[in-house]
Parts: sequence; structure tokens; C-alpha cells
Amino acid sequence: MPLTLASLVQHSALKLTVRAGEDRLDTPVRWAHVSELADPVPYMEGGELLLVTAMKLDAENREAMRRYVKRLAGAGVVGLGFAVGVNYDDIPQALVDAAREEGLPLLEVPRRTPFLAISKAVSAALAADQYRAVTAGFEVQRELTRAALAEGPDAVVARLAAHVDGWAALYDASGAVLAAAPEWAARRAARLTPDVERLRERSAPASAVVGGTEDRVELQSLGTGRRVRGALAVGTGAPLGTAERYAVHSAIALLTLTTERSRSLQAAEQRLGAAVLRMMLAGQPDHARAVAGDLYGGLLDAPFRLLIAEPAPGERDPAAEAPLPALAESLETAAARAGEAVLAVPEGEERLVVLAGDGGAVVAACGAYAEKEAEETEVVIGLSAPTGPIAAAAAYKQAEQALSVARRRGRAMVEHEELAAGSVLPLLADDAVRAFADGMLRALYEHDATGRGDLVASLRAWLSRHGQWDAAAADLGVHRHTLRYRMRRVEEILGRSLDDPDARMELWLALKATGETPAT
Repeated sequence: MPLTLASLVQHSALKLTVRAGEDRLDTPVRWAHVSELADPVPYMEGGELLLVTAMKLDAENREAMRRYVKRLAGAGVVGLGFAVGVNYDDIPQALVDAAREEGLPLLEVPRRTPFLAISKAVSAALAADQYRAVTAGFEVQRELTRAALAEGPDAVVARLAAHVDGWAALYDASGAVLAAAPEWAARRAARLTPDVERLRERSAPASAVVGGTEDRVELQSLGTGRRVRGALAVGTGAPLGTAERYAVHSAIALLTLTTERSRSLQAAEQRLGAAVLRMMLAGQPDHARAVAGDLYGGLLDAPFRLLIAEPAPGERDPAAEAPLPALAESLETAAARAGEAVLAVPEGEERLVVLAGDGGAVVAACGAYAEKEAEETEVVIGLSAPTGPIAAAAAYKQAEQALSVARRRGRAMVEHEELAAGSVLPLLADDAVRAFADGMLRALYEHDATGRGDLVASLRAWLSRHGQWDAAAADLGVHRHTLRYRMRRVEEILGRSLDDPDARMELWLALKATGETPAT
């Protein structure tokens, strides 16, 4: 309990008498200070009980006392102690009236009570209060430690909320609420997600105070490295006291330790996941399931998708967060929220392989991530068709094929089903394919440029009609003998027989890849 003016008035050895400001005696006292200056305000910090004998004050001048008391109150001085029997036998009425007008507590100090006794009483009370706060803080630390060891982070949050007489919430690195106490605080905590996301952009350790009409909230980052691994929010009706501050710092240390411990566990799980993936790709699903046990076993017993992600081509800002770890964190958060299993395995620094349940939250998160990255793609993703452990190697190839197409098309994500269900023509949008097509048809374009015939259009019409002379000639508006002549010229110029099905296929794809416009 903090020291107040009321505590000093009730101190039997001090014999203090209240002459003004009786309704403000519950104000906490931070220190007792003696000053005979006519204007001691420049040396005040606020919260002091100022002790004077009026040696240099014109204490009977009403206007001077009004200005003096007003400045003291404005500087945060909580009370004025006036020693009687030194310069004045009684407190001048001008000072009493000024104190009453301003609402500043005025205490009469008898001659037999030295100012030193008041200072000692204040110092002893403050020291005792500090000792109680420290002792209470250590007790809270022990209680939170027991809760962390026996019950986990949720219990730490619940105990902390009780000790600060407010609420507390734990967030993961993405800003999602992992735990909140009391129960009603979950909705309040969810509204602070944008503030937590801004905190994440700063290097750890980081903190912020969010003020509102409801409460005062302190946000503290969690994590030992530069990267924020989570956050703790503490909401109270007033600024935290010493004991409450000890409790918060203890909770931060324990939750950070839990976070770092989780990272070590994740690293071990990642190594196990890499072994499981290698077994599946090697055609050993039974061994993979045995090694995975309960950790990934449920994932391997249902249809899953395999995705491969790589950084998008182009230069990246060296100071920016690596895109693959950010994607992995996003997918793992989605899995944790939905209670799903996910297997994420980095292959070096430039590739991430993920196994996730078909139709689950992780696959949905992939789609959401791709939409978010649509304008400025940092990661490209290839997603396989639904499959099972026995066909994991085929799914890996599907994901690689989809990834290759995503790179060529400049898209954030491509699903393998798009390749199977769509046309093959978009696959021709590749510089190497276009160069091949231009080279194959260049001689025909050069021939047509001389005005000696329209061999390219004739070839297109003839191929589109599957070699039917009359139909193709009708499309062109020429005699079929003219079309036959043109096709012979095509064969002569290209040195290829149009009876060869491979030649027909290659020419048709070349026409599709280049369109009607000759290469330049």
C-alpha cells in the first residue's frame, strides 16, 4: 500500500494537523523535500510533500500566496507542510485561504517535530512499501514459474491477469491470440492484432503502450533474437505498480523461455519431418508412417497435397525478411489454429516442401498467401493434386511442374489440376519455346514478306482443317490446286514433309506460339 498524506497525519509521533485540503489526503507521497526558495518549482518532480518555515515568503500577502500555491499545485506538489513556532507562530490566514482555494493539502508541523523526522518517516514508509512490492514480486515469480512448469503458457497468462487485477493475452508471431484471461478478454485482445503486427515489425525486445477508453494496455514482445516470436498484452485500469511490474517481467521471461523451447522442439520435429519426407519420396510409406508416429501419422493416413515453394526470381532487399520462413510461419499458424498437422521441410535456403491435408486450412492459407502476393510476388508455389503416401514421389513431380509453370507465368501459385484441366497452349509462353518457333517459321515469314504468296496463312488453314484440301482452300478463298502448290513450297522451304505427323505437330505448335506476327 503506497504512502499517503493520510498515513503521515495518522503517524502518532509526527503530530501533524490538517489545515486545508482534507479531501485530498489519500494522494500518494513520492518524497518529502525542504525548500525555503520563493519559487521551488524548478526543482520539483511531482509527488512531493514540500516542507517550509516561510523564511523567504511573504506569507501574509494574499496575492503572493495565491500565486505561490498555484505554482506548487501546477508542478504536482501533493502537499505543503508549514512549521509553526519558527518564523510564524501560526500559519498565516492568507496561505490557508490560498491552499483551500487551490485544494492543496496544508499540514501544520509543530515546533517539536523536526522536518528530518518527517523525511525519515517518508523514507521508511517508501522503503517498506518497496520491500513489500519486491517480496510480492518474488512470490508471483515463483507462482508463475510453477504454473509454467505444471500447466503451460495458458496458466501463466491466467495467473498474471489475476495478479494485475486486469486481463492478459498471449499472441503468436502472426498476431493470433493463443490464450487470454479472463475469458471475456479474448475479444478485447483480438482487436489489438494490428498493434501486435506493428510491434512485430520492430526488432526484439520491443514494447508499446496502447491507450483507450476501456483500459491501458502494455504490449511486450517475446523472443531472444532480433525477430519477434510472439507478444504479451496486459490490460489494466491504471499504470502498473512495482509488484505488478515484477509479475509482468516474470511472465515475459517465462513465456520467452517457452517460446525458445518451442523453437528447439520445432527444429527437432523439422529433422524428423525431413526423414519422413525422404522415406515417402523413396517409396517407403510404411517406414515413413512408423517413424512419424502420432506426430504426422494422421496426416499420412488421409489425402494430402504436396507443395513446393521457392523465392520468386529477381533481386530481393537484403534487409527484408526471408520470404520462405515467413510463408512457413504463416502455414504453421494456420495449421495450429485449425488443429491440423502439417509437415514443412526446408530444402536448403531456396526451397520449402510442405505436406498438408487436402481441403484443410493450410491449403486455404496457401491460396490466401498467393492472393496477397499477387501484385508483388516474393514466393512462387507449385501445388500437387491430392494424393496419398504411396504416390508421394509423383506428387513431388507434380508440384515441381506446377512450380515451373508458376515461374514462367509470373504467378504466385499454380495448382497441378490447372495443368491437367486446362489447355497446353499457356505452357508455350516460354522464351525458349518462342525462340524455337520463330526459328522454324522464319523462312516462311521471309518468303511472305516478298509478296510471292501467303504461305503462313495457308499452312495454318491447312493444318486447322487436318489436311483437307477443299475445306482449307474454301477458308482461304483460293483454288485447291493453288493451295497444293503453296504446301509444296512450304515443304521445299522448310525441308520437312507435311506427311510426317511430327512435322505437322511441331508446325502447329509453332504457329500457336508465335501467332500471326512474324518474328523480328
